[in-house]
Amino acid sequence: MLKNILKIALRSFWKTKSISIINVLGLSLGIALCLIITLFVRNELSYDKHFTNSDRIYRVASDIVFGGNAYKMTFAPAPMAEALMEEIPEVEAAVHFRNQGSFLIKRYDDNIKETNIIFAGKKFLEVFDIPLVQGSKRGALDEPNTMLISQTMADKFFKGENAVGQSLILDNASDYKITGVYEDIPDNTHFNFQVLLSAEGLDEAKSPLWLGNNFQTYMLVNPGTDQKELEQKITAMTQKHLIPVLKQVLGEDFTLEQFIASGNKVEYFLQPLLDIHLHSDLMGEFKANFSSTYIYMFVAIAVFILLIACINFMNLATAKSSNRAKEVGVRKSMGSGRGELIFQFMAETFLMSFISFVLAIFIASLLLPFFNDLAGRNLILPIGEIGFYVGLMLGAVSVGLIAGIYPSLFLSGFKPAKVLKGDVSNGMKSSAVRSSLVVFQFSISIILIFCTIVLFSQMNFIQNKNLGFNKDQVIMVHDLYALGSQKQTFKQEVLGSSLIEKGTLSGFLPVSGTNRSDNPWWVMGRDIQDQENMVSIQNWKVDFDYVNTLGMKVVQGRDFSLDFPSDSSAVIINESALRNFNFEGDPIGQKISTFSGDNVSGLNTENLDAKTVIGVVENFHFESLKENIGAVLMYIDPNPTGIASFRFKAQDVQEVLQLLENKWKELAPGQPFTYEFLDERFTYMYASETRIGKVFAAFTGFAIFIACMGLFALTAFTAEQRRKEIGIRKALGASVSSLVLLLSKEFTKLVLIAFVIAAPLAWWAMSKWLEDYQYRIQLGWGTFLFAISVVMLIAWSVMGVQSLRAASTNPVDSLKGE
Repeated sequence: MLKNILKIALRSFWKTKSISIINVLGLSLGIALCLIITLFVRNELSYDKHFTNSDRIYRVASDIVFGGNAYKMTFAPAPMAEALMEEIPEVEAAVHFRNQGSFLIKRYDDNIKETNIIFAGKKFLEVFDIPLVQGSKRGALDEPNTMLISQTMADKFFKGENAVGQSLILDNASDYKITGVYEDIPDNTHFNFQVLLSAEGLDEAKSPLWLGNNFQTYMLVNPGTDQKELEQKITAMTQKHLIPVLKQVLGEDFTLEQFIASGNKVEYFLQPLLDIHLHSDLMGEFKANFSSTYIYMFVAIAVFILLIACINFMNLATAKSSNRAKEVGVRKSMGSGRGELIFQFMAETFLMSFISFVLAIFIASLLLPFFNDLAGRNLILPIGEIGFYVGLMLGAVSVGLIAGIYPSLFLSGFKPAKVLKGDVSNGMKSSAVRSSLVVFQFSISIILIFCTIVLFSQMNFIQNKNLGFNKDQVIMVHDLYALGSQKQTFKQEVLGSSLIEKGTLSGFLPVSGTNRSDNPWWVMGRDIQDQENMVSIQNWKVDFDYVNTLGMKVVQGRDFSLDFPSDSSAVIINESALRNFNFEGDPIGQKISTFSGDNVSGLNTENLDAKTVIGVVENFHFESLKENIGAVLMYIDPNPTGIASFRFKAQDVQEVLQLLENKWKELAPGQPFTYEFLDERFTYMYASETRIGKVFAAFTGFAIFIACMGLFALTAFTAEQRRKEIGIRKALGASVSSLVLLLSKEFTKLVLIAFVIAAPLAWWAMSKWLEDYQYRIQLGWGTFLFAISVVMLIAWSVMGVQSLRAASTNPVDSLKGE
C-alpha cells in the first residue's frame, strides 16, 4: 500500500513539475526563515544561563527620585555588598563592580588599549562560579593590585606560558599581579569582561557613604529565597543606614514620611540575573540589552511566515484541483473510500513537508551568515545536537498536518458523477475560505510593512532631531591621560592646523559611554534642610572651549571665557536645571552650592563649594531619546582628562586623521592612538534598534514574497474556475484589459478589507513600542496609505501577470470540451 501511495505521489509531482517545485520552494523558504528566527530566539533566551546557580543570582538596582530628577539605575552604594552579607542571612555572597572605562595595558613596552576591564569585589568567584584554567579561586581578588584575566587575554600576553604570578602594567603606572586565568565567558551574557581588577585597591570601594550610587552589586542567595521578602529586608537595611545620613544633610527633624510626601524616594529592587538581558534597560547597563518585546515580535513573524507558507501550500494544492478531479472520480467509482483518499493526499503532503525541511536546512545555512551580519549575532545551526533533528521531525509532521488537512478534505470531497463530467467548481469557489486566506495574508503583510516603516521613521527621527548640540564632523581622541602633562600642547598644536576649527578637552560628552557624575546642589541662601530646595544634577567638568566646540546654544548669559578669570568658579546650566532650581529673578549672577569633596566626607554644611551661574544653554540630549532631558551644570576643570574632541572642516577625513595621529605619536610615543567620530558614537546608542529594523525589514520582504506566491496561486485558482466564463466573454468580444480587471477586482476588495483589519492592530502595536521613547514620531495616516499602496502595487503586479495570461488564452482551448 505504501509503495502504491509513493508511486502515485511521485507521478503527481512529475505531472505538475512547476507547481510542485513552487510548492516545495515556498514551503522550504518559510521553514528556513522560521528556523533562523527560532535559533535567534533560543539564543536570546539563553543569556546568562551558563553561570552556575544563575537562578539564585540577583542584581540590586535603584529607583531614585530626588531634586526634580528621576533615575532608574543599575547602581547601588559602595557599602551595599558588604552589608548584604553581614545583615541578611539569605545572602550567601555578594560582589560589587566599578566600571571605569578603558585602560592601556602592556607587559613590557607597547601598550594595548583594552575596554572590557572592570573592578570586582573579592567575592566575585563565589557569586559567579566561573572555572579557572590557571590559578586558585581561594583569595584570588583579596589583595589590592591583583587581577584575573580571561583565557583570551592570557593567550594575547602570555602565549604558551603560565600567566599566574606574572604582572601587567596598567596606564603606564600600576602593576597588577595575575592570580588566575578563567575560561572565556560565552557571548550570550550581559556580563562579559576580559580583565577583573581587585576592587580592594580602589579607595571609593571602601567608602562608607550610602548616598553615593556608583557600584553594580550582585548577590547569590540561598535556595528557596522569596524575592519579595528579600526586597523588604533590603529596604529595611538601607533605611537603617540611609536615614542617619539624610538627617545629617537635611536636619535632625527629617522623617522618611516627609521625604516621600515631597515626591522623593530612594528605593532598591532586585533583578533576577536571567531577566536582565530581556527585561532591563536601566542607566548603567554593562552593554545594550535586548527586549522581550522584540522576542514577541520575532516569534509572531515566524508564526506568520510559517502560516503564510502553509496557506500557499493549500492554495497551490487546490488551485490545480482539476488536474486530479477525474483521478478522484475514477478511484471513488472503483470503490475507494474518502478515508483512503485523505490518507493518500496527506501522505503526499508529508512527503513534500519532509523534502521541504531538508531543503530548508540548506537554505537556512545560506541565509544565516547574512542574518548574523544584520543582527550582530554569531548563530550556527546545531547540527551536532540530537534535539535539533527531533525538532525537525516534529516540525515536519506539524507542518504536514497544517498544510495538508484542508487540501486532503477538499480533494477527497469531489462527487464522482460531477467530476467525471468536468464539474470541479465545488469547495473554495462558493465558500469563504479563499477570501479568508487572502485577507489573512495581506493583513499580515500590511502590518509588517507598517511596522517596518515606523521602525525606520523613528530611527531617522533620532538621527535628524535637533539634539541641542552638533554631532557632525567631530572626532574624539581617547585616552587623554596617556599624554601626561602634554594635553594642552596636543590641543593647541592640533588647533594650529587649517583642517581643524575648534577643540575641547573633556571626558564628559553627550553620548553614552562617557563620564557621568551626579550630586545635589541648591541655590545659595536657601534652607538645605528643606528637601524641595535640593536639586539632583549632573556635574560635568569641561574646558573653556566646550560649549563652542559642540555647537551648544547659549540662551541666557554667556559662555566661558579666558577673559574672565572668575570663570574658574562659574557654572553654565541647561534649561532643565534652570527649571529645577526655580531661581527668583534673573539666574545670571546667582550662586549655587554643593557639599565640597568627592562624596567621601562632604556632609559637613560648613564645608561647601559655591559657584556663580554665568549662562544657560538650550537643553541637549545626553542620554537616549527614551529618557527625558535631565539637569546638567558645567564647570571648568583645571586638569582635563578623558577625551580630546575636535571639530574639523569638511575636507578629506584621512588628512585630519593623519594630522591627529602624527601629533599624538610626537607627544605620546608608544601609546596607542584610538579615535571615534561623535556621530558614530551617537548612532551606537541605537545600534540595537537599528539592527532590529534591518532584520525586521528583511523578514518583512521574505514574508511579502511568500504571500505573493500565495496570491499567484489564488489568481491561478480563480482563472481555473472561471476558464469557460473567460472563454465565453472573450468569444463575445470582451477585451483582454476588461478581463484582467474582472479577475483582479475581487482580490482588490479583499486587500482593502485586509487594510481595515490590519490598520488598528498595526497602530496599537507600534504605539506601544513608541511609548519607550520620550521623544518620538507621531503616527499618521500617511504611513498607512504608503503601506497599503505598496501592498496594492505588489498585489496588482502579481495578479496582473496571472490574469493577463488567463485573459490571453485562446477561447477555442477553453470551450473545446463543450
